[in-house]
Amino acid sequence: MMRAKISRLAGPAILSGAALAVMAAATGAQAAPVLTAKKNIVIVPGAFIDGSTWHVVHDILYNKGYNVTVVPATHVSLDDDVALTRRALFQQVGKTVLVGNGIGGAVISHAGDGGKVAALVYVAALVPEVGENPLQLMRALPAAASSIKPDWAGTYWADRARWREDFGADLSPNRANFLGASQTPVTQLFMGTAAHAAVWHHKPNYAVVATADRVLNPDTQRMMYSRAHAKVTEIAGSHAVHVSRPEEVARVIEQAAIDNL
Repeated sequence: MMRAKISRLAGPAILSGAALAVMAAATGAQAAPVLTAKKNIVIVPGAFIDGSTWHVVHDILYNKGYNVTVVPATHVSLDDDVALTRRALFQQVGKTVLVGNGIGGAVISHAGDGGKVAALVYVAALVPEVGENPLQLMRALPAAASSIKPDWAGTYWADRARWREDFGADLSPNRANFLGASQTPVTQLFMGTAAHAAVWHHKPNYAVVATADRVLNPDTQRMMYSRAHAKVTEIAGSHAVHVSRPEEVARVIEQAAIDNL
């Protein structure tokens, strides 16, 4: 009697296990989902201008069929922003054009080393050589801006009252006032960190000179782009050239994608 009870109790469990095995086999027999490679663009914003300023460029490229991602860069440290950018790149399926604005140029010069990154685009951006830090480059040829100052904790902010004058003189006052209020600051740690990689040496790269830039001297931009052998486009615009001239900036990014994706 005891054996019969055990048999009756064990039977359903065995059948349940068999049923699960059959289900698992059936599931395994199904075709795995196919991940379709896309044409990807990943953008690293600069300091003092948050990622939302790229929304028009995003819309232009998105409506042309590109998968566009804007990295939520914090500018606390170079390593942190590189890690955030690599996480964004990990999410991409297929080749990617990596874009950097301002200090975001230092980030893409490190994060763009993987095979997934087909080209780099610098937009009014820093392009440091190994051993150079952002402060060195920004002070090489002083720019006209005087609104950037560190606070007591060593974090650089742009004076909101002068944000439009230095960053976006070609923007409407209302828009500039909001961007000054929503700015992302950058730490002294980041500004003083020397580059330990310069992937532009072996990646195709494109660049935008903002000819009316008061934050990063246009001649400094030209010097960095020249030594990187970048394909350079000069656009009459402020440091916020991607906001004031989004169609022209998007055109440069799209050209990099057409050439390399």
